[in-house]
Amino acid sequence: MKSLHLPRATALRSAAVAALAAALFALIPTPASAQANPPPEARPALTIPAAAQAGPGFNVDAATNAYLAEVPPAARARSDAYFEGGYWLILWDFLAGAAISLLLLQLGWSAAMRDFAERVTRFKPVQSLIYWAEYLTVASALGFPLTIYESFVREHHYGMATQTFGPWAFDQVKQLLVGIILGGLVVTVVMGVIRRLPRTWWFWGAVVTLGFYAFVVMIAPVYLTPLFNKVTRLEEPGITGPILAMARANGIPANDVYVIDASRQTTRISANVSGLGRTLRVTLNDNLLRRCAPESILAVMGHEMAHYVLGHIEVILGFYLIVVVAGFSWLRWSLDWCLRRWGGRWRVRGVGDIAVVPLFMLLFSCFFFVLTPITNTFSRTLETQADIFGLDAARQPDGFARVALQLAEYRKLSPGPLEEWLFYDHPSGRARIHAAMRWKAENLSLFAPPEPPAQVSPPPATGS
Repeated sequence: MKSLHLPRATALRSAAVAALAAALFALIPTPASAQANPPPEARPALTIPAAAQAGPGFNVDAATNAYLAEVPPAARARSDAYFEGGYWLILWDFLAGAAISLLLLQLGWSAAMRDFAERVTRFKPVQSLIYWAEYLTVASALGFPLTIYESFVREHHYGMATQTFGPWAFDQVKQLLVGIILGGLVVTVVMGVIRRLPRTWWFWGAVVTLGFYAFVVMIAPVYLTPLFNKVTRLEEPGITGPILAMARANGIPANDVYVIDASRQTTRISANVSGLGRTLRVTLNDNLLRRCAPESILAVMGHEMAHYVLGHIEVILGFYLIVVVAGFSWLRWSLDWCLRRWGGRWRVRGVGDIAVVPLFMLLFSCFFFVLTPITNTFSRTLETQADIFGLDAARQPDGFARVALQLAEYRKLSPGPLEEWLFYDHPSGRARIHAAMRWKAENLSLFAPPEPPAQVSPPPATGS
């Protein structure tokens, strides 16, 4: 499940810079877009390694190693390199964001953007909206070169992306516009809270921020996802029937399964149960449909449904309420300290001045950067619970193991313990396959062929 996590921020980029950069990258070769979903008879069949076949001598470790051995060394080295490179990108994203914030403060750009907003209107909420549009556009433009490398060049280098630069840049523009509108609303409300509640703004600001996040989660499947992908009902009874039966059996109020055309952007497989209340949707992407056997699709959806059934939506919101309140508490102290020391140089008048936003972003990013292992462990724990529930619900351990191998195209299969604790927000591929085989070992009767009935000898004949 990805829709409810508070992800590492990705910069949103401006149309002007995108247009200038397009000329430089127009000639980069890109893979062809994925083909339409195959007919049911052409969908891949589930294959099970010999050592993972159900039988009297079934061994969990041997079955796990048999699946892992199916990944060629070159493919494994490639996925390891991709995933390990992501560790450095976490650092570079943080440093780039910090540098942009400091640049806007040190050069007086943030104060100049505030001054412009004040010249346009005397109405504080509108000033906040104007400032936020200026800030996000400038910050996105400054960070655009790193975004080009991280989200376009690198993704194509590793064969993950399918978009040419023009459509990709257009998606970045749309993200920027969405960020201006939605981000502008939350910034305006939070700044209003700061001005009206100067003593307790840190607590109520956290509540407003998390409440707004929950609102975005609720509207995303219906109003935001269609801005970037075509969403349609899946009309294939052989796939939707088992998924909806599993949903009904577990109390999920779903009547349809939706599919998005993610293949226009990526080769990755994914699915989710997203939304809140009446916007709840069971969604999978067309890569999952095209590349996976029905057993694997059902296993994935069992995992995603677990997040709903196990109440992970509420757990995540509760956890992040604590985290965000702690973050705003950190802001309360650190903002005051920074403004006393440098506020005059930056021409920032105080915590209630909209020009403080770059400092706000810098300090908040520092807080979440340090907290990365904790938030990853929290996420990984919920994902492990969902894996176990999904195995119980779908009863497809081999389908789940096969999906874990496909996810290994961009996730390192076998990290060290410290590496997994620091960087993994999902269980590793090895851990997931081992869990699936462990479940299979305890439920072999579901998979092993029935033993032939014992031969009963006829009773001996008796004489008269």
